[in-house]
Parts: sequence; C-alpha cells; structure tokens
Amino acid sequence: MTTVATPRPRHHGTPAALDSADEPTTALHDGAPEQKGPDHTPHPAPQDEREPFLPGMDDIAWPIMNARSISLAEVKERAELLARFDQAYLVPTPIFAALTAHLTDPRRPQGPFRALTIDGRRWFRYHSVYYDTPDMRCFHEHRQGRRLRFKIRERIYQDSGERQFEIKLKGGRGETVKHRRPLTGHDTPLDPSSRNFLADALLTAYGIQAPTALSPSVTTDYQRATLVSDGERITCDARLRCDDVREGGAVRCDPGLVLVETKTTGHLTEADLFLHAHGVRPAVFTKYCGSLVALRPGLAGGRWRRAARRAFTGDAS
Repeated sequence: MTTVATPRPRHHGTPAALDSADEPTTALHDGAPEQKGPDHTPHPAPQDEREPFLPGMDDIAWPIMNARSISLAEVKERAELLARFDQAYLVPTPIFAALTAHLTDPRRPQGPFRALTIDGRRWFRYHSVYYDTPDMRCFHEHRQGRRLRFKIRERIYQDSGERQFEIKLKGGRGETVKHRRPLTGHDTPLDPSSRNFLADALLTAYGIQAPTALSPSVTTDYQRATLVSDGERITCDARLRCDDVREGGAVRCDPGLVLVETKTTGHLTEADLFLHAHGVRPAVFTKYCGSLVALRPGLAGGRWRRAARRAFTGDAS
C-alpha cells in the first residue's frame, strides 16, 4: 500500500508513481484456480477467510456494490495517475458508508464516482509477501526516514492468480516510484531474473548495490474496492490481516475500520475534505511497517505506533 509516512508539501499528500493503476491487469474469473508459489514462499490464508463480498459487513460492501461500474481500461484512461499524491485514513465504517454514498450519488454535480468492476466483482482479494534483510534494513530505513529507502514485495491478485514483483523507491522530490514485473510459472522474487531486476532498479535510481540476503518477512491479506473519477482514485481496504513470517503471530485490523487512500495529482480531494469535516485525520500508516510495529512491540517504530495501536485489535492466530 502506498501510504503517507513522509513529510508532506503544502498540498498535503505524498506523491507516488503508478505503473498500471495498482489494480489487477488481467480479467478476473470467478472460481479461477489460485496460483501457489514455491514451498519457500508463504501461501495466502485459506479461501474461507477472504469471502469475495464481505458477508456480514453490508454497511461497507453494498455502497460499493451499488455504485455505477467502470472497467479497468477506463480506469487507466481516466485516472491512471502515473505521478500522484496519496493520503491514507483509518475510517470508521459508518463514516466510510457515508463517504461512499456521497461520492457515488448520481446527483453529484461532477458526476458520481464509479467502482472498478471486473467480471461482476467489486471487491478483490490481495495477498502480498514483503521481503527484507535479516537485520530488517527496509523497515529501519523507513523508520529513520532515509531518502534512499525501498520496499520489496510480491503481490498476488487472488481472484485471477496474477502475480507481480514490485519495488517501491523514493524519487528526488520525495515521491514514491514503483517498478514492477510480472511473475509467471515458478518465478519468485528470489530467482536470478528478479534479483537482476532489483539490482538494476537500485543501481539506476540510487547508485547502490542490492542486498543479497533477502527472505519473506510479513504477509498481508485484505479485500480492496476502488472508486474512480476523472483524475482521482480512492482505494478501500477491508479485513486486513498481517502475518509475521519469521517470528510467528498475526494481527487483524479492527473490523470497524476501513483503510482508505485518496490518490490524485496533487491537491486535496473531495474525499479528503469530507473525511476532515467528519473528524477523520490522515494516518501515518503502512501495511508493512505498521504491522511490524504491532507484531513486534520491541521494535522501535514511534512514527507508526499510534496508528498501529488504533488499527490492529491484537493477535489473530
């Protein structure tokens, strides 16, 4: 997740680059078989933990399901946002329901936000595996606010089985720049082609060598819906679960909260202003760093600790 964890300029957001709308790039088919990685790659949580339409959570699921639809091709055309500012919020479900109803109202003067829809689905299952060094270099460089920091992950779109190897870097203006390549067959983030991709990205952007000792650190599972308007996109993540691969343990996000990210070209959006008016302020939170702070209380992580305490309800194992 590209979330706010850096000092922000006057337009109150963190710029980020996006390669392909941050959404699945292939058509989704109900019942498509789930692709599994090799044995050393953590497998996603069981299917029954991630129902596709959030049963029992109609207050957040159905405003999205009732919105007008938009295809992935239209998302790329109207709001691909190759350079963008992101803002993250932990939104109570009643306010989330009011927000989505407001944005998707057909009477909205600028036209309603529309929900990304692929093969009838509006909520999509995401599984990510974050990689780090034995001494947690990626985590600590983010904690210290280092300019030459990076994150490494494999993202799996559960409904299609598509996999992407992703590297997130910081640009010269503090913007997040994402590099990604597809993983097919038995490809993994640790095989030679992926390591070469990582090495090229770090050498080109930062002039540094890639770490050689990498292994899975944290996995995340959640369900995402995406609302789109011209030049704007809002991602809505529910049922977040994070697992510590190395030390064990798991945490779940409070079911009364939705992780909302606004993404635009550099100004406060209507969604930002709506949330501010309802007392919801931006959260310094990322799935990787926030979950590690919750999973390992001994880690230094003051910048994320407040949001992590609010987001996570405790052990989920």
